[in-house]
Amino acid sequence: MKNKIVNIPPIPAVLLAIISVQSGAAIAKTLFPILGATATASLRIGISAFILLCVYRPKIKLFSAPQWKLVIPYGLSLGAMNLIFYLAIERIPIGLAVTLEFIGPLVVAVLGSKKIIDYLWVLLAAAGIMIIAPWKSDTVDLLGVIFALTAGAFWAAYIVLGGKVSKIMKGGDAVSVGMVFASILILPFGFAGQGFQFITVNYLYMGIALALLSSAIPFSLEMKALSQLSSQTFSILMSLEPAVASLCALLFLHEVLNTNEILAVIFVVIASAGATLTAKQKTVL
Repeated sequence: MKNKIVNIPPIPAVLLAIISVQSGAAIAKTLFPILGATATASLRIGISAFILLCVYRPKIKLFSAPQWKLVIPYGLSLGAMNLIFYLAIERIPIGLAVTLEFIGPLVVAVLGSKKIIDYLWVLLAAAGIMIIAPWKSDTVDLLGVIFALTAGAFWAAYIVLGGKVSKIMKGGDAVSVGMVFASILILPFGFAGQGFQFITVNYLYMGIALALLSSAIPFSLEMKALSQLSSQTFSILMSLEPAVASLCALLFLHEVLNTNEILAVIFVVIASAGATLTAKQKTVL
């Protein structure tokens, strides 16, 4: 896996990561009725950490203090992002959750630019949130919306920290060690949720598949891309995420978005794509 990932150019790497992680999220949601969101997240991240450590075999003893100071918060932000996102999609459709979560990367893309047009992208994304906001009790689950937006904040932190850590560490070392700290953060929630007691051999196999689709493969691809692309460019390439998430949820879960939710996805995709074209480009955030 390692050698194949090394040979993939950065832009295709990001696109493959998007498809992989959203397909994995749709499959993960099928486990929620049995295991719950926290146990599913713990199973996925824990197995991912084991796989990545076996593949990359990072030489931990050689890590410097500056590397530890970046890789630890990188891993914790990665873990928090995934745990809270699973809590979000437990309550709201995946396409909608990713649309809300994507506000985080959009902010990263716009930061640093003083162009007036960039504020248009922020307003467009805000309009998308406004039309799907749970103004009435019988609309979108409010807690699910809050979880998705919070996951977006951690996603923004993951992008910024990932861009920095990729400059001073090998991608494989960073993502494998980072995943260990993500596991340390998530596992207590998995045990507290008591979903582990329902794990069978078949669910364990599904956990391995999820670990590959949702973590090991996409995070390795993203780390490779972050080492060659600016944080803004990376964020903009991710503009397809809400649309891909909606399609995967439709294919795997038959989740159909209503008109307002579809408009919200379109608004956020356009906003992120626009920010890609107009935001000031930097090599490092």
